[in-house]
Amino acid sequence: MARLDDPDLVLRFWKPYDCLTAFTDRDGRETLGNHINIPNVYAGGRLDRDSEGLLLLARSKALRGSLTNAGLGHPRTYLVQVEGIPSGDALHHLATGVDLKDGRTRPAKAEFVETAPVLPKRPVPIRVRKTVPDSWIRLTLTEGKNRQVRRMTAAVGHPTLRLVRWSIGPISLEGLTPGQWEPLAPQERDQLRTGLKSAQDASRSARARRPRERRSRR
Repeated sequence: MARLDDPDLVLRFWKPYDCLTAFTDRDGRETLGNHINIPNVYAGGRLDRDSEGLLLLARSKALRGSLTNAGLGHPRTYLVQVEGIPSGDALHHLATGVDLKDGRTRPAKAEFVETAPVLPKRPVPIRVRKTVPDSWIRLTLTEGKNRQVRRMTAAVGHPTLRLVRWSIGPISLEGLTPGQWEPLAPQERDQLRTGLKSAQDASRSARARRPRERRSRR
């Protein structure tokens, strides 16, 4: 177990529903400060107030920068409760790219979840429509457009009812409950950094190929 005074400390935290990804709020709303009393750790990324799930908080500015670098393309997996039951075509659309106002989404992994995941109840129940069933999908993205998951599912006709980020790279919520945090062990930090470096290397390779590809089409 990592020491809490470790200069390389990284925490995994299950952000509850209705909690802001900030340590203070002048309007008195729930924040990270209601749950975490560890000095000099800051979130590497964010989750919207109405979303739940995994946040990573780190002392290392470089690590936080890698976690928030949209160009790296490191995977983030979400469990998404949606209205209706997505067809194979809808899942294929999510996986191959959805046209949003700020551009087309990158290829993703989109899977129908046969059995609803076992998750703690949300303090504010989701809206229920008796005439419309709901279901769960698992989405793995490599980018972070604003409210991307919600906009993607709405675009294919299945509005999001509940959104839980389950994992970031090799780090997941496993063993946590909402509002609970735990420091990453040194080997977990190494796994996280290895995954981020692999994503960075892949991104550089992809950028290096583009000029050659453009020249070959001329």
